[in-house]
Amino acid sequence: MSNDGVYEGAHLDKDDPVLKTRGLEKAFGGLVATDDVSIEIERGTITGMIGPNGAGKSTLFNLISGFYEADAGSVFVNQTDVSDMTPPERAHEGLVRTFQTPRRLEGMSVREAMLVGPGPQTGESIFPLFFSADDVTREERANLEQAEELLERFEISHLIDQPSTDLSGGQLKLVELARAFTTNPDILLLDEPVAGVNPTLANDIKRFIRELNEEGQTFLIIEHDMPFIMDLADPIIVLDQGRVLMEGSPKEVRTDDRVIEAYLGGAGP
Repeated sequence: MSNDGVYEGAHLDKDDPVLKTRGLEKAFGGLVATDDVSIEIERGTITGMIGPNGAGKSTLFNLISGFYEADAGSVFVNQTDVSDMTPPERAHEGLVRTFQTPRRLEGMSVREAMLVGPGPQTGESIFPLFFSADDVTREERANLEQAEELLERFEISHLIDQPSTDLSGGQLKLVELARAFTTNPDILLLDEPVAGVNPTLANDIKRFIRELNEEGQTFLIIEHDMPFIMDLADPIIVLDQGRVLMEGSPKEVRTDDRVIEAYLGGAGP
């Protein structure tokens, strides 16, 4: 691998990408946060994304998930151009994300917070409540059963009746992760899933991600915890100054002079 300081870019033309970006650009005033970013995430992988502070990782996640409008470029999910879609519409296409700091749903128990996740439901319209009540009941029961199964899978079923505002930061991250799966995503974007959690919970989250990946779930993960992401993800995409510096295996990334220079020359991981 060349170490001549050139921005090599990501590996494109993959066999079965569930997510593709082409030429994504975003500037805030005179600051270019994302500069012509093209990446592909192969179905069935755990892909990591790293880079120094200010490299553009969070901006890229916001562009991919629809929370920021791109100045230029496109986003594709399962070959469908979702560039003009809202975040809920992108979720309907199979792209779901979590946030570094999960939002606490005021006034809701964990059970109720979990039921926010599923997509459009029959009972959300008034007419089915009168003319298709049995269908509404069956759908609500199925959603509740799914929520309970997911909470049990993530080993937090004992919290189901707790107010979501009473949860610790780590418990809230697990609830958010469980809720994301109520939508049956094709790709799940995780924004620093172990930031601020204790080592035991971090290991649990790593185990859950691996188990889900073995069942076919695709992940794209931003993480500053280098041991965590290097042990979990392959491949890893490295951003620097809003551009894709390189993509490679954990070993290739760790030993690449450009990556070392990007971290030592920047603000650090």
